[in-house]
Formats: sequence, C-alpha cells, structure tokens
Amino acid sequence: MPGDGVARPASARARAPGHTGGMALINPSILSADFARLSEEAKAVEGADWLHVDVMDNHFVPNLTLGVPIVESLSRATDTPLDLHLMIEDPDRWAPQYVEAGAGSVTFHAEAAAAPVRLAREIRAKGARASMALKPATPIEPYEDLLPELDMLLIMTVEPGFGGQAFLDIMLPKIRRTRELISRHGLQLWLQVDGGVSASTIERCAEAGADVFVAGSAVYGADDPAKAVRDLREKAEAATAASWGCAH
Repeated sequence: MPGDGVARPASARARAPGHTGGMALINPSILSADFARLSEEAKAVEGADWLHVDVMDNHFVPNLTLGVPIVESLSRATDTPLDLHLMIEDPDRWAPQYVEAGAGSVTFHAEAAAAPVRLAREIRAKGARASMALKPATPIEPYEDLLPELDMLLIMTVEPGFGGQAFLDIMLPKIRRTRELISRHGLQLWLQVDGGVSASTIERCAEAGADVFVAGSAVYGADDPAKAVRDLREKAEAATAASWGCAH
C-alpha cells in the first residue's frame, strides 16, 4: 500500500492502475509457454507488465507445475517482475519462500490460507505485493474486511488447475461487485482476472472493473506474443476508458 514503508518491485507500468486513467496491466502466463525454454519465452513477452507464474501442487488443484528453484532461476533470467499465483495447500508456509526466490507479487488462495491477514502482512513485510485469489464459487463479500490488507485481488474466471479453459461469463457480476467494494472503501487495489482471457473476452472483463489481466494461450499461442500483449492491452484500456472513465 502507498505509504506503508515497504518497497515494491517496479516495472515500466507497475503502478496502481485507475479506471479514470484507463490503464491496464497484461500478465502473460507461462503455463502456456514452453517449459523447456522458459528464459526465451520470458524474453518473447518483454513488453508485458508482469510475468504470471502458476505454482500447482497436485493437491489444491489436480495438476503439478513448478516450485521455488524454478522461480529462483526465472527471476534471474528476466527483468519482467514475477506475479506468482500459488494454487497450493499450506500457502502460509510456502508463500514467503517465493518472495525470497524473487517474486514481486504473491497470490495465495482464500480457500487454502489458514491466516490470510497474517500471511498478507508477511508477504508485504518481505517486500512483495500481497494478493488473494478466489475460486469461481467463492463469494467476495465475506472477505470485504480483508481488502485493505491486500495489494491485489484475483477473481478466477475458470476453475483453477489447467490452462486453455473457456472463460466463465457468470464471473462478470462478481467482478463488478468486487470493483464496487474496492471503490466504496477508496482502495488502490488491483483487480486481476485469470482464465480464458483473450481478445474476445478481455473487453468484458475491463468493462466489469478488472484492470490486471492474465493471458496464457492468447499470448503464447500467437505468432507474435509481444504483439498479442500490446493488442490485449489496447482492447482493455479502450474498454476501461469508455465504461469506467465515463462513469466515474
């Protein structure tokens, strides 16, 4: 949070987005990249704002990806800050280690954290942005009082665990309700969406109130990943300026 004395990792655009300014952050997901060429794949999207890294443990979700040593290596291979999404059990134990491994932002799941406030504060104290994720069926309202403890909230727009899933339109009202809560409390809180984000869905997410967008196959499945990032950002910012900029 601004003024809390904790250093935050910076990138060219990694400042608090506001709807009136129409800014959007695009975070390509390496879940859709070639894991045998992660260094090259990171360089292919150097114009991105953050690099989204999905950590799965085959317990919280039915898939297994990577761990602390890979994150450590990836952080040395790219200047793009790392946005870690922990889809794991016991994030209270593991999340701080990912900050130490080089993550600039660490997201834990509300459904998995035993002490989310304490964990968010620990992540921040170590110098990273603290974020909390909600599965599609998890409502935002019970967590309203926790929002001031966070730098970002992630609304999953697919069931977590696998890339390439179709976007769930039924999550749009939840994104809107979350943006309303953020605005009501006057918070500089990023609102991220992850799952099925593409050229055909990103505008709807932006109109609903999201300002940080995770895109996997829409970026790494394109002939030119860097151009895909620019195109997605352009669509999101145009939709944000048109809907929220006028409304607020």
